[in-house]
Amino acid sequence: MSQDRFDSIFRPGLFDDRVVLVTGGGTGLGRCIAHELAALGATPVVAGRREEPLETVVSEIEAAGGRAAFRTLNIRDPEAVDAGVAALVAEHGRLDGVVNNAGGQFPTAAGDLKPKGWNAVVDTNLNGTWWVTHAAFRHAFQPQQRGAVVNMVADVWMGAPGMVHTGAARAGVMNMTVTLAAEWAQFGVRVNAVAPGPILTSGLATYPEALQQRSLDEAKVTPPARLGTESEISAAVVFLLSPAAAYVSGEVMKVDGATSVYKNPIVPLGHHDGTPRWDGFHLKPQLGGLFAEAARRKSESGSDPDTD
Repeated sequence: MSQDRFDSIFRPGLFDDRVVLVTGGGTGLGRCIAHELAALGATPVVAGRREEPLETVVSEIEAAGGRAAFRTLNIRDPEAVDAGVAALVAEHGRLDGVVNNAGGQFPTAAGDLKPKGWNAVVDTNLNGTWWVTHAAFRHAFQPQQRGAVVNMVADVWMGAPGMVHTGAARAGVMNMTVTLAAEWAQFGVRVNAVAPGPILTSGLATYPEALQQRSLDEAKVTPPARLGTESEISAAVVFLLSPAAAYVSGEVMKVDGATSVYKNPIVPLGHHDGTPRWDGFHLKPQLGGLFAEAARRKSESGSDPDTD
């Protein structure tokens, strides 16, 4: 069945009149989250360094009958972030939530990592998250005595071999999440995080083909036997921003189909074609290459493809 807007499991109007800043909102998970928030009545303000994808997302949301805005922002620049968030609050009159989704990393052996690469990832994934959160608190949450933050982290409980820079940065964000949850509760501010498992996003296409193939192969032997969808991550973010999560703060929510707790079992898990999925995003990514081939093979076998 065709869709012309996000098919959310949450009730319409849940976020009426709310304003939510979504960093990294021009692509991938941020784009999906912005669409769902808009479908629920919010005005998502998508932010990023490049104007073109931000404008595209705003146009998509408006075409679906929602409201949205964008703001170019380099989250590595604390002065620019502070000024940008202050301007956002002045323009919209409020800021109800922040989704710290912007981030980036690249695969590399730890011994080969140069200072520039380390600094770039840590400055974005850890420092940038802090600058945005701090500015939102100063300019909106503390004066309003309310607010909600959702930080996007990663599965780093067993380290991050091949990506030591982002492992260190994401672990720092997790600690920041629980620290601020305790310290800012007195101001009516909740701070949580979401740790996605392997997700089928447009970002997968930026990795080398060998890593793309590895992600597909490894998904087959995990408990859910599939990749997650952007909608499944968005649903967790929306819940944590919603009134239903009023007593949830300092939580790092894994959304990974138990992949983070999977170890080579003494008794092998039974083979299956994948757990049921949720995907309400009408503009979900359609990836080519290896992912399209995997979808074709699954379709021919009669199972539910990861790229459907």
